[in-house]
Formats: sequence, C-alpha cells, structure tokens
Amino acid sequence: MCFDLDSSPPVNKIYGASVSHQDTVLTSADGTEFAAFIAEGGKENSPGIVVLPDVRGLYKFYEELALRFAESGYDAIAIDYFGRTAGVAKRDDDFDFMEHVAQTKVSQVIEDTNAAIDKLQESSSNKSRSIFTVGFCYGGSSSWMQSTQSSINGAIGFYGNPTRDSRDGTPGPIQRVNEFQSPILGLMGGDDAGIPVEEVEKFRSALNNANVQNELIIYNNAPHSFFDRKYEEFKSESADAWDQVLTFINQHA
Repeated sequence: MCFDLDSSPPVNKIYGASVSHQDTVLTSADGTEFAAFIAEGGKENSPGIVVLPDVRGLYKFYEELALRFAESGYDAIAIDYFGRTAGVAKRDDDFDFMEHVAQTKVSQVIEDTNAAIDKLQESSSNKSRSIFTVGFCYGGSSSWMQSTQSSINGAIGFYGNPTRDSRDGTPGPIQRVNEFQSPILGLMGGDDAGIPVEEVEKFRSALNNANVQNELIIYNNAPHSFFDRKYEEFKSESADAWDQVLTFINQHA
C-alpha cells in the first residue's frame, strides 16, 4: 500500500470549518454493498469529490483526506473496493488486502465510483453538481479510468501507473485515452522506481495525441507516495500538489 497505517495527508486542518462526517454503506449497480466515508463541507452545489484509495482500500488516511476536502468546502466520499470479497466491516491492521485486490475488476471499481457519484448528487439541490475523482497509486489509475465515463468533470491521479494493464486484464489508461471524456491531472514522483519518468511522458504524448486536456506534473526527486505528512523533505512538493488539486477543481467545475 502507499502509506503506513498511521500516516496522514500533508494538508493542514481548517479549524472552525462547518463539517459533518460519517461511515456509511453504499450499493453498487450489481447490488453489492461496500463501505464508504462521507465528509460534507456545507457549501450548496459545490463540487463533489470521490476519493479512490490505494490498494489497501478504505482506511484512516483517506478518511482524513475526505475531511480536508470538506473543510475546503467540497463534499467528499472516500470509498472501499472490497465489498464483494471482504464485506463492509472495519478491518484491523493485518487485513490481507492483496488477496482482495486480485479479485477486484476495473469495471467494479467504476460501478462503485458511480454509486458514490450518485450519492453526492443526491445531496445537491440541482442534482447536477460538478464531480471529480482523486486517487492514489491503484486509485490514481482508477481515477483516470473513470474519465471513460461522462459523469465526471475531471480525473486526478497521484502516482497512478499510466501504462500498466490491470490485474484483471483490462488495458491500462494509456491504451484507453481515446475514451477519456474529461480533463486529466497527474501528480507524479520523478524518483518513483515503479513508474519511470519515461512512462509518464508516454502518457502525456498519448493524451495530447487524443486531444485530452491534461496536466502531468513531475516532482523531481520525489518518490512514490511522497504526499505524506511523514515525508518532511517533500513538504513543498506536497503543498504544491494540494494547490494543484484545488486549482484543477476550481478551473473545471
């Protein structure tokens, strides 16, 4: 997984913000119930954010991130991936997530994300608020893949792998750019051993050739999972990445 279990997002809390939050259970199109965490920021018809975690699924880091979005004025839902194989209960630190990742399909993640989008729209008075996905690693690629749907205004991915096919055999993001229907933001580590800069540049070229609006930002010397309060040496990169996320949302809302 991307972060240690006691990690937290490198985003300062906004004290005094009007925020409510709760654990909940959503239902996907195939009838599967899955866990989610909702944080509401209280601004009428503001953009809604679906947070897509790394391979471990829903845990504290992403609940905290949803709260940071809510404090910034955006309703946010962080979702879990493993309702079909692991149920909806809270999990302990020994959860064998890779067993469940191997059984999870790209189409299921898209369906679950759509259920979260429907939930965000339910809480909007005009039922047509702007929607963005924000994902990390496994969730970063999943966020970009959500751009194949017409229901979002932008897809944001932190260090998702742009060229690797999914475990279920689904072609990776770079092979599906012609299906993308929304702008793409990528926040990548220049020293990510698993995702060489050359792969990011291939993705940029593919997006440009497909006329997909995009911005892929590479933070030189930053590793995979640099967006973590534990990484003090990458504090400025994390601050810039958060600013890029908020700017992207405001530009495309």
